[in-house]
This record gives sequence, structure tokens and C-alpha cells, in this order.
Amino acid sequence: MNATRRSMIAAALALPCLRLRAAESFPARPVRLVVPNPPGGTVDLVARLVAHGLGESLGQHAMVEPRPGGNTVIGTELVARAAPDGHTVLMVGTPFAINAVLRPLPYDSLRDFAPVARLALLPFVFAVHPSVPARSLAELVALGRARAGALNYASFGLGQLAGESFKRSAAVDMNFIPYQGGVQATAAVVAGHAGVLLAPLSDAMPHIEAGRLRPLAVTSAERSEALPELPTAAEVGHAGFEWTSWIGAAVPAATPRAVVERLAQEMTRAIRRPEAVATLRRLSVSPAPLGPAEFERAIRASMQAYETVVRQAGIKVE
Repeated sequence: MNATRRSMIAAALALPCLRLRAAESFPARPVRLVVPNPPGGTVDLVARLVAHGLGESLGQHAMVEPRPGGNTVIGTELVARAAPDGHTVLMVGTPFAINAVLRPLPYDSLRDFAPVARLALLPFVFAVHPSVPARSLAELVALGRARAGALNYASFGLGQLAGESFKRSAAVDMNFIPYQGGVQATAAVVAGHAGVLLAPLSDAMPHIEAGRLRPLAVTSAERSEALPELPTAAEVGHAGFEWTSWIGAAVPAATPRAVVERLAQEMTRAIRRPEAVATLRRLSVSPAPLGPAEFERAIRASMQAYETVVRQAGIKVE
């Protein structure tokens, strides 16, 4: 047996021991929660709520590190290449699954990551600038049909899939205007750069409350606690139209299972803290924890659903 082969065998035998020691010593330093979305959005908010509770339960500082860009690809790749020891955690949302079916990536969303936990669910909202003469989803459809190609809707990620699906089912013509995230899309509609918004309700709520946006319907199966008078799209004639965004966490794939389980337990505990629940519900975000195995199944199911819509609508990355 040559020296190279002996070294390879020794390294393979040592790997389980190294992983065990890494698990036993976790956390040995501060934990980074990398947010690949723009600051100020819902993923950023959830990360900060989790970091607060995580820091207390782990006995180490948990810090939120925004790394936006490339439709979440920049921050996601950073974590894919990070040391698999649990000290670098990726906050994931629906773009994590959508990117996997839309474009070539410098990582494999399934192979290179270990899901930790799903943390929250949130509906999207159809809303318009006050200058748009539509006070219901039915009126927006009528306006879109009367002014074919004249309406622009601002969105991103899941909102594009929802919007293109809506256009097909409602036989209405609107132009998709892409933005980096819900905060940017919302700001664009508030400023009048687009007439229609399809974005997380949590991002739109401050502007709805201030009268800068007029909400028409939510995309969830049930009405929002934050706006109980606002109907769902299904209630106003679009049966089966349901689009809900999710937020969770993942780590590099080789992270020891014991570390993944510890993070899942502590992050779930953090998001269930009464103050975290109260903050989320004010923005119509629902705590919805799932463990590692359940979250992985949910991600795979999401990818299959998104791939179907992409294929049916002929969506391509420009």
C-alpha cells in the first residue's frame, strides 16, 4: 500500500472523530446568520428575532450578516463554501428553491446544504398605487383586460411565479418588473414606478397602513390576521390560487447531524418566544416551525411546484 493510499484511508477514518469533536464543542465562537436578501425585509427581520433568542440559548453571540445580491445567490454561495461546523447559517426563503429551477448556480441547492428548520410562513398581497383605479381584484383584472399591456407589476422571486400564474388563470395582461426583494418592489410602487404590487404582506403593511398602497387581496388560503377584512384571491373568484412564502435556515451539507439538530431546536425555540410571535403576527407572518427532515421534504415539494409553473408559463431568466 503506497503512502498516498494510506493517507487517504487515515483521513477517512479520522473524519467521524473530527465531526464528533466539532459537534461536542459547538458553539465554540459566535454564530453568523447570513441573510442573502436586502436588509429591512422579512427574512432580515426573522433572522434578527432568531438571533436574539439564539444568542441567549447557545451562550454565544449570534449576529446577522446581510449579504444581498444576485437574487440571493451571493450570500447563498458564501455559506455553501463555509466551514461545515454550524457557525455559519444561511437564512433561506423561497428564492432558494426558485433559483434551483430557473438558472445555473455555483452550488447545488439540495446537495450542498442541510436544511435546519422552517421558521415562518407569509402570504403575498396584491396591492396598487392609489392612482390606479381598481378597488378590488376583479376591477384590477377588468382594468388589465381593458388596457392590455399597460399595467406593470413589481415583484421578485415567488411573486413572479404567482403573477405569471395569475395572468394565465385570469386571462389578464400585465408586465413583470423585477426587483431584488419585496422592500424594493414595494418602494417602487409607492413611488409610482409601477402600478401594481405583488409582494409579501409584511413588506407592504407599513405603506398600506399609511394609505400609500391600496390592498386588493392576499394570496394565502386564509385571510390575514393583520387585515381580516381583506379577502383571499380564492374568495373573489380565483379558486385554487394560493401562494405562500416560507423562511427557514440551512447549513453546509457536511455539518454534523448533532449540530444541525441543536440549531433546529434552538432556532425553533427562538421563533416561538412570545415577543417574537407578537412581532411576526403584527406583520402577518406566521411562526411555522418544521424540523430538518420535514423542512427538506417541503423544499423538495416547493421545487417541484415551482418547476411546473416555470414550464407552463415559459418563464426564462433574461
